[in-house]
This record gives sequence, C-alpha cells and structure tokens, in this order.
Amino acid sequence: MRIDDCYQLGYISKTHGLQGEVSIILDVDDPAVYENLESVFVELPNSGTLVPFFIDTIDIQAQRALVKFEEVDSIEQAQELVKASLYLPLDALPDLGEGKYYFHEIVGFQVVDQQQGELGTVKDVYSGGSQDLIAMNYQNREVLIPLNDELVPQVDKTKQIVYVILPEGLLDL
Repeated sequence: MRIDDCYQLGYISKTHGLQGEVSIILDVDDPAVYENLESVFVELPNSGTLVPFFIDTIDIQAQRALVKFEEVDSIEQAQELVKASLYLPLDALPDLGEGKYYFHEIVGFQVVDQQQGELGTVKDVYSGGSQDLIAMNYQNREVLIPLNDELVPQVDKTKQIVYVILPEGLLDL
C-alpha cells in the first residue's frame, strides 16, 4: 500500500500501560466511525514504509483512542511505534453525502468563477490553522482561495468543478 492511496487517520502519541497498548490521536471529524476498526497501516518512524497492524482492542475517547495491536505485547515494542502515523485506504473513507467532499477529492477539479468563468485547476488544498485554502494554478502561478461558503458556494463532484465567487483583486495578489 502506498501513502498516496491512503488518508491519515492520526498518530501514536505515547505508550499506555505495560502490555503494549498505545494512545492514538485521531485526526478525523467523527471518531465513533472507527469503533470497529480491524486494522491500520502504520508508517514506521524514519522508514516511510506502511506496515499493516491488526487491532486486538480499541477504546475511543473523544479524539483519542487506546489501542492494543496484535503481536505488540510489551512497553518496549509499543515505544518503537510512538510518533508513527496511522493510515487507512482512501476507499475506507466514510461517505459524506450530497454536497460534501473531502479535500483530496477536489484536487484536479476546474475552478469556475461566477464573474470571470474558468480560472484554472485545483493544485492542492492546504488545511491548518484557522483557514483552509484552495491552491489553484492560475496563469502559471499559485493563487490561494480561502475555503468558506461565501467564496466557494458549490462543488460539483460529477462535473469536477469548484464554483467560486472571488472578491475583486484576489487574483492579483
């Protein structure tokens, strides 16, 4: 499995107890969806390699989970996994329903402005801090568009179009 075919579920923050349990920070909107998780891919620290780990038990508590992996039976084995990122295949993402989308889904979509028409394509979506941003290729340069309902009122996944209403001057920045 390649990282490009996966999404990050979270990361292992620390060991828990002496029998190989770990504490995981979940970077997802609805942790409860993962209560019956059977396995994850672990990106081993300093290797970049994804290795499947089967879950013996999982106890989700808000944005954290206590996990016991099969064949990880000591604090020493668990310590080797601390700071490792956890991944699941993209096809395991929960369905969001009509009108909603995951950021990775809109990469490559055409950006169409209400006034100016076709502008370019979505290169990436930057998520972090207080504002998510669409990075768009526009006239051989990157333009960042704040991702909110006023500027991005609609995404049509069928037509692969991100509809925008850009304020005057945004493309000149």
